Amino acid sequence: MQTLFRKITLNCGGRLINLENPLVMGILNVTPDSFYDGGKHFILDEALKQTEKMLKDGATFIDIGAYSTRPGADDISVEEELKRAIPIVETVAKKFPEAIISIDTFRAKVAHEAIHSGAQIVNDISSGDDDVEMHATVAKLKVPYIMMHKKGSPKNMQLNPEYKNVVLEVMNYFTQKVADAKAVGITDIIIDPGFGFGKSLTHNYQLLNALHDFQIFGLPILAGLSRKGMIQKIAGVDAQHALNATSAANTIALLNGATILRVHDVKEAAECINIVKATHGNI
Repeated sequence: MQTLFRKITLNCGGRLINLENPLVMGILNVTPDSFYDGGKHFILDEALKQTEKMLKDGATFIDIGAYSTRPGADDISVEEELKRAIPIVETVAKKFPEAIISIDTFRAKVAHEAIHSGAQIVNDISSGDDDVEMHATVAKLKVPYIMMHKKGSPKNMQLNPEYKNVVLEVMNYFTQKVADAKAVGITDIIIDPGFGFGKSLTHNYQLLNALHDFQIFGLPILAGLSRKGMIQKIAGVDAQHALNATSAANTIALLNGATILRVHDVKEAAECINIVKATHGNI
């Protein structure tokens, strides 16, 4: 589905994941204030039910996050994040050994504990900016690393973000961050432009339109568009009614080179992938 060379495999705990065709990452929030699911998966039994559903619907990855990154979210301690995340990671890994678990954290200690509890990928919204130990920790763990671009913190990132050229600035950011990660020995890298993280509505759509430009890195590209404000505002709906518009945005992302779709609605994302694959003659 790509014309440029790119890395098409990830080593996830000894399992080689093929990214020649796009895959789905299902979101499992274990925070009490998620912007979309309202923390309903905070209870272990509900988290397991949701994980089972996402895997049946076609998810390859399950992304577990215990620190809310919605705009305006409050900070929590490392101890609280560990308390929320680790029991879920351990239980999901034990009950669903077929799942590739990603830990959504910017803290090296949480990443370390989660990987040793059964996770296989680190998903860092700060690309190491918020914890100087993160890159060295990921390198030592020898796991794939998702690095995302953001400007500011979840508390203030949407307060009038400014860029002269958002596409060029985000690409320059990844040029440096990818080099930094490779320098310490991280070999499996996925880049995420960070839709909704320190970007205006216009910035988000400029990035979506130019997503194909990020293929220059030769790395998998993750698109996290699911039910976000940029979708709601254009469609004129709230998060609960943003599925149809999310599918439209996901399809555009796929056509522009996205390799992984990070979503709340796995079945519908898998359908988008199948339609795009068929369009490219892969039926």
